[in-house]
Amino acid sequence: MQYTVLRSVDYFLLAAILALAIVLRLIGLNAPLWYDEIVTIQSYVRGPWSDIMQGYSMNNHYLFTLQSKLSTSVFGDHIWAYRLPAVLFGTGTVLAIWWLARDVAGVAVAHVSALLIALSYHQVWFSQNARGYTELAFWSTLGMIFFLRGVNAPKRGTWVAYGLVLAAAVFTHLTGAFFFAAQGLVWLVLVIALALKGQLPRDLLLSPLIGATVGLLSLAAFYAPVIPDVLNTVGSVSETSAVDLMQEYQNPIWTVFEGVRTAIGTAGALPLLVALAVVAVSCIGTATLHGRAPLFAPMVLAHILLMLVLLLALGMRVWPRFFFTDIGFILILIVVGVSATTRFAGRLVGRPTLGRYLFIAASAAMVLISIALIQRNYSAPKQDMAGAYEMAESIRTAEQTYIP
Repeated sequence: MQYTVLRSVDYFLLAAILALAIVLRLIGLNAPLWYDEIVTIQSYVRGPWSDIMQGYSMNNHYLFTLQSKLSTSVFGDHIWAYRLPAVLFGTGTVLAIWWLARDVAGVAVAHVSALLIALSYHQVWFSQNARGYTELAFWSTLGMIFFLRGVNAPKRGTWVAYGLVLAAAVFTHLTGAFFFAAQGLVWLVLVIALALKGQLPRDLLLSPLIGATVGLLSLAAFYAPVIPDVLNTVGSVSETSAVDLMQEYQNPIWTVFEGVRTAIGTAGALPLLVALAVVAVSCIGTATLHGRAPLFAPMVLAHILLMLVLLLALGMRVWPRFFFTDIGFILILIVVGVSATTRFAGRLVGRPTLGRYLFIAASAAMVLISIALIQRNYSAPKQDMAGAYEMAESIRTAEQTYIP
């Protein structure tokens, strides 16, 4: 893996992208809360500090809850203050995606990928959501960076950082364990393959184990008070799922269509076409990155498949948000695929420089589409709780004043 040397203009573009990202996440930040946020705030954030770790709940994203409580302790009881950590980690994810893309594909792909994640409808939506999904994406992206760098140049410090990031991710949201488990499987396959060839470096075996030990010990310390509740909750999931009235939510095909539908805001055949196009371009990106970062795409695929298998095995709903951390990675593959396709088109007509202009044009098109889609974040509340309340009140008032 080769690291691109940065110029002054690259730092300027990165700063501009980050400034845009935080502005987009601050617009409408004080909009009304929706159901899941209300449950988290009422059940955990507004309670005493000592109660946050008294039991386990899938709606309590521990590390984020602590940060949200700290934010409201400093800034007061405001909706925007509850959501502020999500804004910061959402913006941090833009920077982390830029860093990762620069490592695996170069600075041009990094700029486009970071800009697209800054403009991502889903990323902005969750950056304005008082829950820990953007934080999970941030720690997971750092985990991908440290993993790839650690494999490329096995240094103990890199793997210790990886272990701490692992702990932070899983302490934010329990499904973070699936992401790092997928990386562990990829590492195990790599170690076995190198060992069979007699080419296994000692540091590639020991340093990751040290990092993993740091992460697991930290997690044991974090989760020790609630481990019985964690096991009980996970064990009871299949029972509640068996009587779930919305069985289609447990269907991976529904998850794919729902993820695409919410991104493009339409139904019918278009989501299928978009999904097929994303898969095709991502495959081109995967093939292109095989020489420079051969483990990147396999880790993304391993996480998606492992998450699906475990969710189906537990009988859980396969919510698109469980794959939220993969959005940035897939965007990198898409941008790399578009870059490779445009370069090929330029060479095909005997004008290699044309490929560069085609890439700029394609990137501009993706940016314009993202700008069109992101406006839906500001056009309506996440859930019209206030409207529902007003409607209920109007019905109640009408019943009280009705004279037969």
